[in-house]
Amino acid sequence: MFMKIIQSEWLKFRKSNIWLLLFVSPLLAALVGFLTDVQKMEGIEWYYLLSGMLFVHGLLFLPLLTGIFSAFVTRYEHQGGGWKQLLALPVSRLQVYLAKGTVVMIFLAITQFFFIVAWYGVGMAKGIIDPFPLVSACKIALVGWLACLPLAALQLWISTAWASFAAPLAINVIFTMPNILVANSEKYAPFYPWVQPFLTMLSAGNGKVDEFFYIPIETLLYVVLGSFLVFLCGGLLYFQRKAV
Repeated sequence: MFMKIIQSEWLKFRKSNIWLLLFVSPLLAALVGFLTDVQKMEGIEWYYLLSGMLFVHGLLFLPLLTGIFSAFVTRYEHQGGGWKQLLALPVSRLQVYLAKGTVVMIFLAITQFFFIVAWYGVGMAKGIIDPFPLVSACKIALVGWLACLPLAALQLWISTAWASFAAPLAINVIFTMPNILVANSEKYAPFYPWVQPFLTMLSAGNGKVDEFFYIPIETLLYVVLGSFLVFLCGGLLYFQRKAV
């Protein structure tokens, strides 16, 4: 039944333009990558290029997309009594909530894949001679995706609670804007969900570039896991009691 719920979610998106958003962040990051001068960074060209692209992808658009996807998966149910129709089916609220969260994370995984492709493509186009760090790229994509879990859980909670499609997005934008300032704080940055994807992806590069932002990846992942469980449990408890 869980997979059937996910399949029904995919059917909703087939007729929408949400798919176009999967390419927005990688393409804009690629544009910044083309404008990044890596010629004088011998030995660390790939990571220097990555740092420039991450300021667009990880610091800005990845958190924004997390909020957009989370709001989108609840949009149909908020319209015309969709929650009543969905929950009238022989499915549990737990299955419904987790299925929607799974769809959000699938979208983010696809976005991460395209970002790595963009990183590789830009590097090849700029003539970087060193081999592409494929293992590091996979690690960077994975930890960045994992770091989206707390924010996705929080945004799904908010999007489930508010019928307005715009309100959760506005909140997400408001809290994404201070990212560059929060990222400079060694004390507060690891605990700020909107900046965690950027920090984890940058730190997964072993601090080879932008050491000022470097925070041990183990510390970040512990914080990410803890905050994810808090937001997930909070959202589930709310959804279980939500009146439809």
